[in-house]
Amino acid sequence: MTRPALAASIAHYQQLAQAQLPTAIWQHLQQGRDNLTGRANRQAFDNTLLMPRPLQDMRQAHTGINLWGESLAHPIILAPIAYQRLYHAEGEIASAMAAHSQDGQIILSSLASQHFADINRAAQQQTGLQLYWQGDRAKTLALLQRGLDAGCKVVFFTVDAPVKPALNALDRPDVLAVNIETPTQNMTIQAPTSTVFNTWMSQAPTWEDVAWLREQVSVPLVIKGILHPDDAQQAVALGCDGVVVSNHGGRVLNGSPAALTMLPQMIAATANKIPILLDSGIDSGFDVYRALSLGASAVLVGRPYIWGLSVAGVYGVAHVLRLMRDELEMAIALCGAPQS
Repeated sequence: MTRPALAASIAHYQQLAQAQLPTAIWQHLQQGRDNLTGRANRQAFDNTLLMPRPLQDMRQAHTGINLWGESLAHPIILAPIAYQRLYHAEGEIASAMAAHSQDGQIILSSLASQHFADINRAAQQQTGLQLYWQGDRAKTLALLQRGLDAGCKVVFFTVDAPVKPALNALDRPDVLAVNIETPTQNMTIQAPTSTVFNTWMSQAPTWEDVAWLREQVSVPLVIKGILHPDDAQQAVALGCDGVVVSNHGGRVLNGSPAALTMLPQMIAATANKIPILLDSGIDSGFDVYRALSLGASAVLVGRPYIWGLSVAGVYGVAHVLRLMRDELEMAIALCGAPQS
């Protein structure tokens, strides 16, 4: 395999991805990035300034963490991104291989365009399963079991997009959510019923379903997509093993607060009883450091690695991860803050 040309920076990968992806697919990927919430995400990171601390002894510095009993070389996790074959023929398998090459981890999307088992074989290490509610418990449990049988070791239950059915991805009949056998069906709307309350939300999960899900799995269960401190406390009360503070990258509720802004309140609400991860808006290793400095246990990175995938497949994803790791190490060194 001939290695394709690599970009000079993460920002350069963004430019190249935009230039070569079809417009509709690029717009799908970037959806929410430039709305109120997307801009708030970026502004929150930009407003978190870094304080240099020279003359510190950094010879024993490292980026390693321990998360749910697993030792990780760094806190950068590839977020669940659906339908990755939209961006490159090698899809999720390329992303998983790249994560392995950089001692990283990947969370598999419910809407992955390749089979969980094939992605896990490429990952060669622990992976997470991002679980979307499938409209009822039976279908959700079937999807969950499929991921666990394939080797996923942590379940990330995404709750901010209440129902996420399998769809034909942007008129690409060859790109499907292959792990979902029976897509969620929309109910027939009869006037004067509510399109939202009587159809869409009638299939949405509640905290009772979280409690039920907790009973179904012995692996760590993490709630992804909450921003309110009371919800974080509820997750702890129900026995969840972690929370991902996330606004879905601005893709769901335009006008919600920046995830980074809410991070300190979420950590305070859970009193350090469980790991709190940060998702939404991370574009660089310096952003990773900002999240860690505010208390995040680890971070999920989304669009930047897809930019790399679009441009150079497995090599692009690996390079984006390497660039982020280098920037994180540089921030740690210049701010004089070695990991304990």
